Amino acid sequence: MRGKQYHQPLKLTAPWEKDAGFGRKLKTYRNHTKIIAQPGIVMKVLRRKRIVLFMAYFLLLVLTMLNLANYKWTKEPQQCNHQMRSTTYQSRSDIRFLYRPSLAKKRQLIYVLTTWRSGSSFFGELFNQNPDVFFLYEPMWHIWQKLYPGDAVSLQGAARDMLSSLYRCDLSVFQLYNSPGGKNFTSLGLFGATLNKVVCSYPLCSAYRKEVVGMVDDKVCKKCPPQSLRLLEEECLKYSTIVIKGVRILDVNVLAPLMEDPSLDLKVIHLVRDPRAVANSRIKSRHGLIRENLQVVRSRDPKLRRIPFVDPGHKANKKDGSDYHSIGAMEVICDRTSRTLRTALNPPSWLKGKYMAVRYEDLVENPVKTLRNIYRFANLTTNHDIESFALNMTSGSSSSSKPFIVSSRNATQAASAWRTVLSIQQIKQVEDYCHHAMSILGYERVRTAGEAKDLSKSLLAHSKL
Repeated sequence: MRGKQYHQPLKLTAPWEKDAGFGRKLKTYRNHTKIIAQPGIVMKVLRRKRIVLFMAYFLLLVLTMLNLANYKWTKEPQQCNHQMRSTTYQSRSDIRFLYRPSLAKKRQLIYVLTTWRSGSSFFGELFNQNPDVFFLYEPMWHIWQKLYPGDAVSLQGAARDMLSSLYRCDLSVFQLYNSPGGKNFTSLGLFGATLNKVVCSYPLCSAYRKEVVGMVDDKVCKKCPPQSLRLLEEECLKYSTIVIKGVRILDVNVLAPLMEDPSLDLKVIHLVRDPRAVANSRIKSRHGLIRENLQVVRSRDPKLRRIPFVDPGHKANKKDGSDYHSIGAMEVICDRTSRTLRTALNPPSWLKGKYMAVRYEDLVENPVKTLRNIYRFANLTTNHDIESFALNMTSGSSSSSKPFIVSSRNATQAASAWRTVLSIQQIKQVEDYCHHAMSILGYERVRTAGEAKDLSKSLLAHSKL
């Protein structure tokens, strides 16, 4: 047996079948070959992947649409009412406003477009006395005082922006015109606040009740506690009607962006008065209108030729200087009034059904009838107390010696007082400035001083509006 050799057959292993020293065979190649050999499995996997991808894409699309819809809703200006506060114009973040349901009915917004010394203080009282109205008196006064001596025309945009906020019950806009480092605005800090029935009545003050018709005594209201603007905003939100009276919007076209805003239901009541009566009252109140007169006169066109202010040979004095500004302002006022009247005669879509002109002379001649027409236009309901108030305020025997104070008086006589006070030269100058507006509104011109002083002859004709 010695020397007998046993030879085992040598088994060779391919390198790709070894497992890097662990003695296991690699299955990668074989499995790969196996999958390729079964194409049905591949198609099934691909179909599943395609379904999953389609479902994921569809879900992403739905979420994107919902997000865009929510973004659009939050960006649209919402109507200010007593149950919902607009997030666009909200002056501070308060989570309570986010959960207030909106009302389907829009609030009625009214702007009384007029000018100084046109009977607007009395006219405003017809709304101030209504328990369903949140009334603001001359809020743009703060703009003119803060930005003095800016001219009247250049301040129109700022006045419109303030109205946009106020009609949404955002009173924080007043803080923009506060003195640097000054105290925060309060309810008593607003112009005309001590004559405002909302500010002086419950729940802001116990001095008066809004539903009781009657003038507010400013001495009594001054003793009311000053309330924050936030509380006044909350009071504003309770009302279905907001009325703002102002003399610092000179042309209805300035309000076009607000009247075109679908989130606002804004109407304009244009209170007009004989320009000669306005000029006479401006002269009488010259000391109270010094700043306003200068701001309006600064808007005059320096290139226009004008008739002399006084007769030749007349020696000028300080009174003539103040009268000059009082009457000179009528040039700008009547020019802007004419623009409003031209727009009203051929109203664009944004003004149709939203404009009403009221002559002061018609109001004092027939207060109850005119009041009913005004309230009907404003979607308000009149009552016996308010009608009696209007009648009594236009047929009294007293007359306040102070300008800007509403009192019971013979308003018909007051409306024609200019005819015996103004000189023929002053009358002619006003008529030269205002002849276009006068012809549309039905105010007839005079030829002589005697004709002006003949009170038996009416100078009122039918208005073309």
